[in-house]
Amino acid sequence: MTGARSLSVARGVAQQGTRKLVKNPVKAVPPMLVPLFFFIAFTGALSAVGGTKGFGYYNYTAFEFVLVLYMGSMFAGIFTAFDIALDYQSGLGNRMMLAAPRRLAIISGYVIVAVGRAALVVAVFWLIAIVTGMPVRGDALEIAGLVALALLLNVATTLYGAGIALRFQTTASGVLILIPAFMVLFLSPVFIPREHLSGWLHTAAGVNPLTPLLEAGRGFLAGDPVSTALAFAAAAGLVIAFSIWAALGMRSAEAGPH
Repeated sequence: MTGARSLSVARGVAQQGTRKLVKNPVKAVPPMLVPLFFFIAFTGALSAVGGTKGFGYYNYTAFEFVLVLYMGSMFAGIFTAFDIALDYQSGLGNRMMLAAPRRLAIISGYVIVAVGRAALVVAVFWLIAIVTGMPVRGDALEIAGLVALALLLNVATTLYGAGIALRFQTTASGVLILIPAFMVLFLSPVFIPREHLSGWLHTAAGVNPLTPLLEAGRGFLAGDPVSTALAFAAAAGLVIAFSIWAALGMRSAEAGPH
């Protein structure tokens, strides 16, 4: 009975979030804007990098596309976390907790919304890439692997943001969600492959959990899979770690905002 009630709560939260997007579809746009800006900027201003000796990847636009695809998926999770903060700041979140016997079902509902938003972002980005003529060498299974990594990254980012939003219960916490995500993104092999990085940036990229996901995603797109097991293990590890973080955040929310 409690399990059925939890499923009902998760479904209700997901439906509420979906209705908000349907009533105000403009809300689906912000997660796409910054990644698309970077895609245009990177592939325009830095396209000559793809022709340098030793670059190694088959196409610079495709090289940057994987980063932008991940960024868009992460931003869908970040903006969902912003919604969580707003719901708890307005008191709606506390009312939802009163109706949920297992309050982790509330987080599950938000994750469902985030994955739906990420799926839309991924579809739009692929459409843009195809229309603009980006060459794709990977087969259907490899492209599915790339999309799966993007969606796992969305889940991890949503749970990370949820943990912060639930602790602070205010939209002012948005900066604490956004800045670390940007730092992780830009301390990875953004413009050139990791082997061409040097100094502290090479070291940072080597320990960055996003790096194997980027390298595997680029391998999938090129039709030459690399670091596949490591990438999925890293993605699963992030989801598990941030699931615990979000669960502790829900416990904190029960005690009131910090």
